[in-house]
Amino acid sequence: MNELILRIALRIYRSKRYHRIKHTLREVLTNEKNPYKKFVDIGIVFLILSSVFLLVFEVQHTLPHWVDVYDVYVVSILFGIEYVLRLWVQDSVTERIVRAYRDAQYLNRPFDARKPIKEALKAKWDYIKKPSSLIDLLAIIPAYRPIRILRIFVLFRFLKLLRYAKSINQFTEVLKNKRFELYTLLLLLLFVVFTAGIAIYVLEENINPNVHTLFDGLYWALVTISTVGFGDISPVTTEGRVISMLIIISGIAMISFATSVIVSAFSEKLDEVKAMRIVERINKSESFLIICGYGQMAKMFFRQGHIDERDYIILEKDPVRVKEAQKDGYHVIQEDASRSEVLKRFNVKHANITVLCLTSSDVENIYITLSAKSLSRDIKVIARASSRSMVKKYEHAGADHILLPHEVVNNMLHIAITQPTMYKALHAVLTGEDIAQIYEIHLAEFPALSGKRADEVDFDRFRLLYMGVHRQGKFVFNPKRDMLFEKGDVVLVIGRRVGIEYFKERYGKEGGVWL
Repeated sequence: MNELILRIALRIYRSKRYHRIKHTLREVLTNEKNPYKKFVDIGIVFLILSSVFLLVFEVQHTLPHWVDVYDVYVVSILFGIEYVLRLWVQDSVTERIVRAYRDAQYLNRPFDARKPIKEALKAKWDYIKKPSSLIDLLAIIPAYRPIRILRIFVLFRFLKLLRYAKSINQFTEVLKNKRFELYTLLLLLLFVVFTAGIAIYVLEENINPNVHTLFDGLYWALVTISTVGFGDISPVTTEGRVISMLIIISGIAMISFATSVIVSAFSEKLDEVKAMRIVERINKSESFLIICGYGQMAKMFFRQGHIDERDYIILEKDPVRVKEAQKDGYHVIQEDASRSEVLKRFNVKHANITVLCLTSSDVENIYITLSAKSLSRDIKVIARASSRSMVKKYEHAGADHILLPHEVVNNMLHIAITQPTMYKALHAVLTGEDIAQIYEIHLAEFPALSGKRADEVDFDRFRLLYMGVHRQGKFVFNPKRDMLFEKGDVVLVIGRRVGIEYFKERYGKEGGVWL
């Protein structure tokens, strides 16, 4: 039997088509980033709402026969298919069997298929026992209309919306995080209700005409402690009224405690929800910046005024600086960017990402660089180094560009003293004043320039100063005019904004990066 099970498991395990289908279904059903998942969710939500609508509409209207067919067969079958598929992709029996077989071979011991099968079935059973899975299972039961009691199962279909409502899921997650406090409060509530209910039953069972059973006492205690007070049962003895006063005070205290617990949980969760929303929004962009650290360099970067032209997000672990960035109006979340789990939250596979390591610590910047490059070599990393002695370490970590702000400041200070006119010109260009700006022309985004010679592009017409070409990792300053532009070249020019905008209109609608 073990050999037969193993043969079947290996055949399924080696099937590429099987893995491809299972992976596709798992992504569509469970991965929020999958583009097709929202269409499946919309379809399920439509089935739920239409089924509930028909139930309500039927109360005062007669529905045609096809409605029963739709509700009993179509909706139930589709829900059943969804449930079976979710159960199937939840765990893999074949993978567990193959893994157990390889472990047995490695340890040179007999292979037993029963253990991996039991583990797989236990995993699926654990999934079935989850509240969301139980709701899915009960929602499959058709609401056969002639039998009135079965209509209640439509409500379980309505509860399936919990799976697709993010706000409700976040609410349940908040309650789950505070389950210890809420469980403690619930036990205290049950203790008070049972004690007061038994007391009122013992004291007034033969006196109060509305108290006949223990259930009446418990009902009164629960209604009273919740401060609802329907008035259908009220104590008539002095002792019973004293008990009422005590549990009313207890009810107010418990409601206040429960409210404070839930409010504090939501306040703790609010920042996390906001951060998640920011990450979800930015992951929809094809290109964005991840700015690590909100210090002086980051503030200077934002003062340039061109950050609005592309999406960005700031990662800062210091709560004081996070509040400062929020006050300044920037998109920031409180995270430690040196942790690889943080960068994994971003769309590193399909987006053009640039990471700016601008923290004051070389250790953190190097860790961020290593984390980014370990996720994808295509991520562009620009890192700040404290001294030239750290440059080699950044290069080994994989940084694409290394900034040495102290050396730049020293050089600019020297130029300001020895050549003040040149300093004013450089300062005007680098700070983005309207005198002139440096502009990169990426020929990959300007196909009309590919194959042309430099003298065939009339830069003078646009009042642009042609400085040089960056090609294959090297910058050629003031090259020959007969040099042919290639697709991967980056041409560097200096000019006023109006001239550069005119150039963009002439040679293409997209391209270039403001500096």
